[in-house]
Amino acid sequence: MPVVDPTGWTAMLLGLFAMSAAIGALRKPGIWQTLVKEVEDSPALQMISGVAELAAGAAIYLVNPWVPADLLACVMKAIGGLMILEALIVVGFSDIYFHFWLKNLSFMHKGWATVSLLTGLALTVAGAFHFS
Repeated sequence: MPVVDPTGWTAMLLGLFAMSAAIGALRKPGIWQTLVKEVEDSPALQMISGVAELAAGAAIYLVNPWVPADLLACVMKAIGGLMILEALIVVGFSDIYFHFWLKNLSFMHKGWATVSLLTGLALTVAGAFHFS
């Protein structure tokens, strides 16, 4: 029976998601601003976004062990923890948080998309190498 590698899978899947989101943002400039503005304007979307990120962050955090010898597992655990923290901020301080991102995305759209693309590529490659 094959062994399931949660660290490899979570890194690859999160990396592929980040790359896909970045490609979409580069193809359609301003789409992230529109998304953030819609969430900022809707308490229901704020709560749904917070719960979805909390669930994803908790899953990533819980399935990745803290093993100092496995750098990718530690990075994924930290990413999961940061996602949990961001989810709590989204639910508790959405007015401040989304206003910050709207200002930030207005003049650094391509920069954030590029960072997301490179981060996604790094996570995908690291996840793939984790299987070998």
